[in-house]
Amino acid sequence: MATIVEDGTLGSTIKSWPERIKSFYNDVRTEMKKVTAPAFKEVRATTAVVIITVFLFGIYFWIVDNTIGSGINYLFKYLTHR
Repeated sequence: MATIVEDGTLGSTIKSWPERIKSFYNDVRTEMKKVTAPAFKEVRATTAVVIITVFLFGIYFWIVDNTIGSGINYLFKYLTHR
């Protein structure tokens, strides 16, 4: 990488691509060996947490939306009757 910065020519940059790509894929391969898949029990538990959380947030935002909507409707009715 230092030679690219020092030389800076287009030719040297293009010539270094295969080496840089090979280095990148070797790094990816090394990191992917460290990856582990979660167990089915973990996936099931995490999915349940996500579904419950989405449901609770949906109820919360429905309540907030109805409250704000009712307040705005009341304000419009109050302001148009005068």
